[in-house]
Amino acid sequence: MYTVIKRMEVSASHSLELSYPSKCENLHGHNWIITVYCRSRELNADGMVVDFSDIKHIVKGRLDHRNLNDVLPCNPTAENIARWICDQIPSCYRVDVQESEANTAIYEKE
Repeated sequence: MYTVIKRMEVSASHSLELSYPSKCENLHGHNWIITVYCRSRELNADGMVVDFSDIKHIVKGRLDHRNLNDVLPCNPTAENIARWICDQIPSCYRVDVQESEANTAIYEKE
């Protein structure tokens, strides 16, 4: 089994729709640290699980310097962002989304 891990920083804003009052309902931003994990039993014709630049293009290309409410089809919580990213990348099985030093959400396919 081969595994590749790509870590990158994304600057983006969001506002959350919550069932309780919170300052996070206001538009605000984070410098997100996103870590993408991909694996495969076989390498592609280029000898890779997936090209690191393809992961960067999918994640940073779609999310960096954007309002995540305009990009994601769901409430842009860290948990939902992690799931959405994982669904965008073939061979991805886990995504860590760190929105601050103390707060990280992880989505991992079963």
